[in-house]
Amino acid sequence: MTGEDERRPDGNAEPPGAGWRRADRGRWGATGGVPPWVASGGGWWDGSPRRSRGPWGARRRGGFRRFGCLFALVGLGLAALVVSGASVVLHLLGRLLAYLTGTPTGPLELDPAAAVSVVLFVVAIGALAVAARRLGGFTRTLDDLADAADRVEGGDYGVRVAPPLRGPRGLRNLVTGFNTMTARLEADERQRRSLLADVSHELRTPLSVVQGTLEAILDGVYPADAAHLQPLVDETLVLARLVEDLRTLALAEAGTLALHREPTDIGLLLGDVAAAFGSTAAEAGVTVTATAPDLPMLDVDPVRIRQVLDNVVANAVRHSPAGGTVAIEARRQPNGEVAVEVRDEGAGIPPDLRDHVFDRFVKSPDSRGSGLGLAIARGIVEAHGGRIEATSGSSGGTTLRFHLPRSKG
Repeated sequence: MTGEDERRPDGNAEPPGAGWRRADRGRWGATGGVPPWVASGGGWWDGSPRRSRGPWGARRRGGFRRFGCLFALVGLGLAALVVSGASVVLHLLGRLLAYLTGTPTGPLELDPAAAVSVVLFVVAIGALAVAARRLGGFTRTLDDLADAADRVEGGDYGVRVAPPLRGPRGLRNLVTGFNTMTARLEADERQRRSLLADVSHELRTPLSVVQGTLEAILDGVYPADAAHLQPLVDETLVLARLVEDLRTLALAEAGTLALHREPTDIGLLLGDVAAAFGSTAAEAGVTVTATAPDLPMLDVDPVRIRQVLDNVVANAVRHSPAGGTVAIEARRQPNGEVAVEVRDEGAGIPPDLRDHVFDRFVKSPDSRGSGLGLAIARGIVEAHGGRIEATSGSSGGTTLRFHLPRSKG
């Protein structure tokens, strides 16, 4: 991965291929022309950690040393094979010449030099056999990697390469990295297909309503009055909200969601949300309360945090029974974080959805939403450096809790 696929100088992440301007690289003279987060071994653009290499090339040098020893062994084996083989051949030729010429010879005894030559010959054969076996395993792994790369190029992301039992650490790391890469590609492809299917399903309903109503108006079935045009406006608003939610979710998952941080009173924000949902909740017979004791100011994006609260509280009100209460509460944690809880008295999260409530387009069968609210909430909270979780009791009720880190300074 090149520097263009890492983080921009403003701290925001870029998608692959976008990168920050090459001209900006000259700003980091103190760190050798690269940004400090790269020089210090920071993460990649997508947040995945960069493995520390330790001292310069420590791991790479280890692999090179092993290959150097292997090739040195091969060279010494070849040299010993040539020298010892020549010595043995010359000795045997001398015995044969003496036999042909009738020159008397003693019993077949090797002098010390010839004995050493025979030993070197045997050792050389063994060294070459070991080297051939090691190199054979190495080349087989490289062939497997080449074949797997061809399959990936053809769109087969389920291919994996068996890691070699022996061999240089660099080769084993290469195989492990390749398998990790293909696993991520396979997961991304699966998510892409699922997203396309879900988006097309969500868009189909409002588009069908708009198309059917317009065709009825054109055919003279419906008059072009406010009673029949207003539903069209409502459906276009649904489409616009869905498109905006998808855009927000895509930016959050790519790590490029822009945050406009400013000192924010979380308690005041909770009160505004409770007041905004007061009338809607009252129509459903639900009470919304907000409790926020003395809290520190947080350096967050108030618009985005308000969006999180709107999504979560709307979900809680929607699933609360008549006469129920939705409680919003914020507390300061010992580590300086602020934890915000939204509790309802509904039926709780179905067991088969508890591990997937923050996935996009995941919703209960009776839900009227798009299934993007909690996924967007998670993306925004994580963009702030926080975390979010949802729990349900055995007797019902759901508690959604998200943590916001304390302000830096």
